[in-house]
Amino acid sequence: LSGLFLLAPAKKRGRPAQPKEPKPPKVPKAPKPAKDPNAPKSKPGPKPKKAKVAPADDKQEKIDESFKKVKRKVDRFKGMSEEEVMKKTLPDLLDYNLDYVIIGINPGLMAAYIGRWFPGPGNHFWKCLFLSGFTEEQLNHMHDNALPAKYKMGFTNMVARATPGSKDLSSKELREGGKILVEKLKKFKPLIAVFNGKCIYEMFCRELFGKKPQKLEFGLQPHKIPDCDALYLMPSSSARCAQFPRAQDKVHFYIKLRELRDQLKGVGRPTDIEEVAYSFDLQLAKEDAKRMAIKEEQYDPGYEDAYGGAYTEKGSEGGPAQNQANGYCTFSSAEHSGNLPGGQWMTQSFADQIPDISGVAQGGSV
Repeated sequence: LSGLFLLAPAKKRGRPAQPKEPKPPKVPKAPKPAKDPNAPKSKPGPKPKKAKVAPADDKQEKIDESFKKVKRKVDRFKGMSEEEVMKKTLPDLLDYNLDYVIIGINPGLMAAYIGRWFPGPGNHFWKCLFLSGFTEEQLNHMHDNALPAKYKMGFTNMVARATPGSKDLSSKELREGGKILVEKLKKFKPLIAVFNGKCIYEMFCRELFGKKPQKLEFGLQPHKIPDCDALYLMPSSSARCAQFPRAQDKVHFYIKLRELRDQLKGVGRPTDIEEVAYSFDLQLAKEDAKRMAIKEEQYDPGYEDAYGGAYTEKGSEGGPAQNQANGYCTFSSAEHSGNLPGGQWMTQSFADQIPDISGVAQGGSV
């Protein structure tokens, strides 16, 4: 056929297609085990993450948030559990006719474990004793047995059972503990029963007198117990006392406790440890400041000598007049004129040299 052109098929670019490998046959999945109807149901919420397997090349695993949340458990009681420590107790340190008996709520775990009074490193009791003059040197919990004989100071608790905190005590324990405490005070007859903290005194009043005090202040209390001369309330020696967080804030009440003992015994006040009350009056301070400012003005005796006493006022008979003085400087009230040393004359007053600009003539006409 004329006019027809046969076109050759176009060549495909790229690599030739390779034959596909046949897919392996699918393995049927193992059937799921049947659920046990008696098994406990899982809690709702996100599932716990599985622990990562350590790599085979012994590389250190990255520290993530899960590592930071883990707290290191401190072995406070050398292998003993809190339940075992709570079975221990803290013996009283009491004797007859003591000056002071320090009363706590109940033993803490560390005090029960060690068997000593106020063993905590943050407790302010021993430091306050030293700062207030009770003891001649800084003592600690290892000296507690020496206090009844040497300083006439004993220790007891309202409840004997050791707990992590006072909130773990029941009302029945507190009620019975208050009665036992009163019997101890009647037996040993201390001069002053000292309650270590507001919390214990409120509990004591509630269980013994039937109600908590409406207004509670530190110091000598109005309530009385037979065979005990005074009840005294001081801040808790614990460092967690929010009202008095530092030891120096509590020393005042220890000093007042010593003064109360001396007052009850008729002993004079000691002078080795004494508080001083300061007062401030703003008006008196201002007057003192003015007085001191006048005294600080230094008088130069050579000032009058340089002018030969030209500024000294003369009296009616030619003698020097009595001048006003403040103890340091001499003041003259009138104007002076006269000769100066060396033949010089005093200049005229500047007021005489001011021109008259009022526009009025000296004769009185404008």
